[in-house]
Amino acid sequence: MFQKDLTHRVHLIDEVRGFSILCMVFYHAAYDLTELFGVSIPLFFSPIMQQFLQPLFAGLFIFISGTAANYSRANVKRGALCFLFGMILTVGTWIFMPSQLVLFGILHCLGVCMMLAPLFLRLAGKIKPAVLIPVSLLLFFLLYSVPQGEIGLFGAAVSLPRALYQTPFLFFLGFPDSSFFSSDYFPLLPWVFAFLAGVSFGTIVKSGRCPAFFYKRHCRPLAFIGRHTLIVYLAHQPVVYGLLLLLSPLFT
Repeated sequence: MFQKDLTHRVHLIDEVRGFSILCMVFYHAAYDLTELFGVSIPLFFSPIMQQFLQPLFAGLFIFISGTAANYSRANVKRGALCFLFGMILTVGTWIFMPSQLVLFGILHCLGVCMMLAPLFLRLAGKIKPAVLIPVSLLLFFLLYSVPQGEIGLFGAAVSLPRALYQTPFLFFLGFPDSSFFSSDYFPLLPWVFAFLAGVSFGTIVKSGRCPAFFYKRHCRPLAFIGRHTLIVYLAHQPVVYGLLLLLSPLFT
């Protein structure tokens, strides 16, 4: 009798995704400690954390999600579900924690990216990874400062028209107006290009052209977490906040 073959699962994708979501959990725990419980953590506000590590782990998570899109037959459905949970998070923070309102966080961004995945997969099928990956990453870094009103590389920046930032409806693209606030903010510019680079890289992975270790299991717990990242992301904030609330007498 035919039995579905599961031997072709790329475990490293799950493991990297599990590692990156754990890094995000620790980052959010540190955020809660500093912003909600008043604990001083100098490293949290350091340039290496805010300008390097946090974007690195978030970008890795979005990149590897793009890679995994090559293995899904229901990207649009998964994306819509992810975006729906993002909207539930928006409503939940608006009602219960307005000071931590999330208007367009990583779930919203990933949801839109996954709904666009069929288009990106067609693009990746026409443009070689050797071209599409570096171009996508170049656009990512070029547009990284769009939410701050400029584009550029290596300190050479050009200011964008202020009119783009004077409407309350373009924040999802990366053009927030002066009144915009979101405690978790991942606009499509630049993050959609990290996802696109991951999609293109996924065509290499799926074709079997990566080294053999890429396809082997290395850490079961990380792989398990990586297969359930949405559940981990949705559950971690209330769990972390609850634990910190119980431990809060130790912080005074």
